[in-house]
Amino acid sequence: MTDRPTLVTKGFQLSSVDPDAKGDFDKEQGKVRLDALTARLSALQERLFAEEKRSLLVVLQAMDTGGKDGTIRSVFGPLNAIGTRVVSFGKPSDIELAHDFLWRVHAHTPERGHIVIFNRSHYEDVLVVRVHGWVDEDTIASRFEHIRAFERLLAERGTKVLKLFLHISKDEQKQRLEERIADPTKRWKFNPGDLAERAKWDAYMTAFEQAMLATSTAEAPWYVVPANRKWYRNVLVAGAVVDALEEMKPAYPSASYDSQKIVID
Repeated sequence: MTDRPTLVTKGFQLSSVDPDAKGDFDKEQGKVRLDALTARLSALQERLFAEEKRSLLVVLQAMDTGGKDGTIRSVFGPLNAIGTRVVSFGKPSDIELAHDFLWRVHAHTPERGHIVIFNRSHYEDVLVVRVHGWVDEDTIASRFEHIRAFERLLAERGTKVLKLFLHISKDEQKQRLEERIADPTKRWKFNPGDLAERAKWDAYMTAFEQAMLATSTAEAPWYVVPANRKWYRNVLVAGAVVDALEEMKPAYPSASYDSQKIVID
């Protein structure tokens, strides 16, 4: 597969990625590719779990309606639940606010052999707070530094960190919000307060771009996934996760016994 998300490197501009991109294949071909990728992902996950030496952390960030939940269902849903866990981060509790901003995150990072998906993450503390002006720029710069160090620590201890920004357009968000309101089974997902956040769209795009530029490293790279087309988004995310695991080369451990001498009556 040649289609890949865009790696964030020095000089990257979010405007350079078309959220409506669909690659060189259509939706039906995308389904075939996704099935093949999730099958490969399941096989790699089993090896990772059996090896029990390293782990994978997948960070998903997006604007509201960006497709984090759908991505998790489509890409990670087929995996063995024993070795996969999804963690969602909402508004910090009073106890969490009484600690440093990474305190609530560290406890949820994956143990050896596991894959953990963050549905939102520690990046909320350099995005939402920045857009709303709740902290100053010196604090943001300091948090960028802490995030880089935190992710470097994870990498050095055997956790591969893969960060994916699901990039939708403002028009696409409008359509998805309207669909939520129109569907009685989805209205619970809509909060009128979401419109106040939508009004800050440009500020969020700037905040995402600057956060990715500041924290995309060799140990923990950021990738931008065109996400207007859900089927294309799923293929790119699955491909990125497969690539990450392939790079890790997980292997089944050797048996601690001589299988040739085992006799089962």
